[in-house]
Amino acid sequence: MSELAILGGPKTRTEAYPQWPVWDQRDIDAVVEVVKSGRWGGYPYPGPKTAELAKKFAELQGGGYAVPMINGTVTMEVALRAAGIGWGDEVIVPAYTFQATASAPMGAGAIPVIVDVDPNTYCLDVKAVAKAITPKTKAIIPVHLGSNMADMDAIMELAEKHNLIVIEDCAHAHGAKWRGKGAGTIGHFGSFSLQSSKTLTAGEGGILLCRTPEFAALAASVIDCGRPHALGGGGEDKNGLAMQGGNFRMSELQAAMALVGIERFPAQAKQREEMAAYMDEALSEIKGVRVMKHDERHTTRSFYRYIFAIDPQEFGVEHDVLCGALDAEGVDCWVGYEAMHNYELFQPQRSKLAVPNAFPEYFDFKNMNLPEATRACEHEAVWLDEAIFREGTKGVDDAVAALKKIQKNAVELNAAADELRKKYG
Repeated sequence: MSELAILGGPKTRTEAYPQWPVWDQRDIDAVVEVVKSGRWGGYPYPGPKTAELAKKFAELQGGGYAVPMINGTVTMEVALRAAGIGWGDEVIVPAYTFQATASAPMGAGAIPVIVDVDPNTYCLDVKAVAKAITPKTKAIIPVHLGSNMADMDAIMELAEKHNLIVIEDCAHAHGAKWRGKGAGTIGHFGSFSLQSSKTLTAGEGGILLCRTPEFAALAASVIDCGRPHALGGGGEDKNGLAMQGGNFRMSELQAAMALVGIERFPAQAKQREEMAAYMDEALSEIKGVRVMKHDERHTTRSFYRYIFAIDPQEFGVEHDVLCGALDAEGVDCWVGYEAMHNYELFQPQRSKLAVPNAFPEYFDFKNMNLPEATRACEHEAVWLDEAIFREGTKGVDDAVAALKKIQKNAVELNAAADELRKKYG
């Protein structure tokens, strides 16, 4: 019998990792309170729970004016609109991220310009950004990916030089800090997701951190059907700022759930950070594994998924085969996103959306050269579930033991690789 679980052998880990999302009686009580209040939705905006969430989230991140809204995709679109960015403007985005980062500019009428990533962090490559800037460039959306943050010093220097707006995509970075400053408070805006898999969740939802009270008022107007809002986005005000908008408000039910999540978050984030450091050390001992570079300026780590890279030749198998084998061993993992120019969820040419039809030259994916993102997505990257790190040292030890077991049996696994790909897709 094979030693590998994917080939019929025993699993490294038989018990499940901790579930997510975490919930207890506090969540039930919070929802019941809102239901009994009769104030369920988002109008008038913000409701009392939503206003409380805005205050507490800004405190959690250490600054900014928070505007809660319906999800963490529209947050980026709203930020662009609040900053006056729209038709025909260029917005630089990384090739390695969820498709929403590139879709959001199109919602505002802007053009996503896709650039490559840094192989040491898988975050936006600042040199590639510099080369991509043109007179039409109006914004940069750096993504803090996995357990890393983009180089915000270099990005802000470029932005100031070229008078560009910076919208930090912080969907993976609740609680993270760069030089002691919270993710989302360094650029002009910070976009956060509260989707069900995120480390702070309300099931669905998003929060936009704004640098200025004027930006917050405009963002609140955009999500509240264009109603004028007071500076800071704190409520409707006939003398406030207004923009054409739609209904992207957060409901009071979502806000109530997120408020309970904020109570739990600091302890959860601390444990994940401690265990990430433990994992860094353990992985550094495995041949063919490359731990993502940890920049010392990234002073607090907080992550949605922990990402490391493999050298398929040195480790012994390709990353998709490794991930399938790890899953079979009881260690939840994933190969990660596809590169943006080859991403099933990002195919704007197949739509009648205005931007890709008006500017087709920006979406000529076959001729895009994004070697680092392609290498990461097709050969190197392994994404580990955050639950592994909430299990403590045993959770990490089990994952490392499974990796070593797979590497030990790499020859056998490679021999079966083609059949496994057919079987598991």
